[in-house]
Amino acid sequence: MEGEPPTERTYNHIAFKIQENEFDDYLKRINDMELEIKPERPRIAGEGRSIYFYDFGNHLFELHTGTLDERLTRYLQD
Repeated sequence: MEGEPPTERTYNHIAFKIQENEFDDYLKRINDMELEIKPERPRIAGEGRSIYFYDFGNHLFELHTGTLDERLTRYLQD
């Protein structure tokens, strides 16, 4: 990230899509780097899984096993 890092942590984040079969590997790698992971929020079935974590500069990232379109489609089904 360019510029000064945020002085406080917020929910503003950058999200990246990952494959479901990569989820555990990414989680292990993030844990191995001792980055702070936010608790997983409740999800509805079929919405996918996410890992939210902060880097060393207070930036929040999300790794998600689906796409925004898939999430929105799933929400419309209920």
